[in-house]
Amino acid sequence: MSASSDFATGTAASAAVAVADEGAKAGGGRGQTRPPSRTSRSRGRGIGWRGRFEVALLTGPALIIFISFVILPVVLAAWFGFYRWKGYGMPSDFIGLDNYRWILEDKKFLAALSHNGFVLGVSLATQGVVALGMALLLNRKIRFRSVIRVLIFAPYVISEAIVGTGWRLLMQPNGAFSNIMDALGLDGLAHTWWLGDKAIAPWTMMMIVTWKYVGFYIILFLAGMQGIPEELYEAAAIDGCSYWRMQLKITLPLLSPTIKIWGFLTIIGSMQFFDLVYIMWGPTAEHTGVSTVATYIRYEGSEANAYGYGSAAAVILFIITFTLAILYQKFIMNRGVENPVAPRRGR
Repeated sequence: MSASSDFATGTAASAAVAVADEGAKAGGGRGQTRPPSRTSRSRGRGIGWRGRFEVALLTGPALIIFISFVILPVVLAAWFGFYRWKGYGMPSDFIGLDNYRWILEDKKFLAALSHNGFVLGVSLATQGVVALGMALLLNRKIRFRSVIRVLIFAPYVISEAIVGTGWRLLMQPNGAFSNIMDALGLDGLAHTWWLGDKAIAPWTMMMIVTWKYVGFYIILFLAGMQGIPEELYEAAAIDGCSYWRMQLKITLPLLSPTIKIWGFLTIIGSMQFFDLVYIMWGPTAEHTGVSTVATYIRYEGSEANAYGYGSAAAVILFIITFTLAILYQKFIMNRGVENPVAPRRGR
C-alpha cells in the first residue's frame, strides 16, 4: 500500500472516531451518559451561602430604609387613625373608624379632593401638549437651542418656596403683574384679584404649576427622542413623508413609553400637590378654591392638634393614590408598543 493510501486510510479512521465521539456526546451511544454540567448542578442546588450573603448585603440597607421610612409610617398612620389623638403620648382614646367616616362626610375634604382632580385633569390636558410641542421644536437644529433648553429647565430646579413667594408678590392687586397689564392698556386684567377670586385663583395656580414643571417634562421627552433611530426618519424622507407625518407615525409611537412615564408622574404629583398652595395661599386656600387633600391634612390635622384625624386623612390619600397608580400600571403602563424596527413575522 502506498503512502497516499495509508494517509487516506488514517484520515478516514480519524474521521470515523470523531463522528463516533460526537454521537456519544449527543447521547447516541448506548451505555454512555452525558455528565451534568457545572451550570445544571449549580441550578439544582440554587445559590449558595455566598450568593445569599451578597444578595442580603446589597439589598439589606435599601430594604431597611424602605421599611423604616415608607412601610412603617403608613402602618403607624393607619393605627393612629383609629384614635382621637393630639400628637403627644401614646394614643388611648380608641374610636374605631369614626375618623375615616367623618373625613368622607366632610365637605371640605370632598372639595379638596375635587381640586386635586382639577389639577390632575388640567395637567394631563395641557402640560403634555405643551411639553411635547416644545420638545419637537427643540429637537430640531435651531439657533441657541442649548440656551433655550437651559432657560426652560431653570424653573424646575428653583425651590418651591422661592417660586411661591415670588409669584405671590407678583400677583398681588398692586404687584408687578398688574402694573405690566396697566402699562399695556389692559385695565380689566390690571385690577384682577388673581389670588383671591375663587373663579380665577385655580387657573392662576395651574399657570404657575405649568410654568414650574413643564421644563422637566420637555427634557424627559427630549431624552426619549434621542433614543429613536435616525435611520427611520431618513427612510421615511426617501419615501416622501412630510415632517408632521413622520412625527405622527414614527416619533409618537416610539415615544409611547416616555409618554406613559409622564402620565404616571403627573398622576402622583397631582394627588400629592401641596407646597405651592401652602406657600401662596396658606389658610385662605379653602376659600379660594385651591385647597388640596395635603393642605386639608395640614390644617385639619396638625394645625388643629387632631393628629389621629390627620393620620386617617393621610391614609385615605395614600389609598386613593395607590389605587390610581395600580390601575394606571395595569391598563396603561403594561400595554406594549410594536417595534417598527423589528421584522414582522408571517402568519
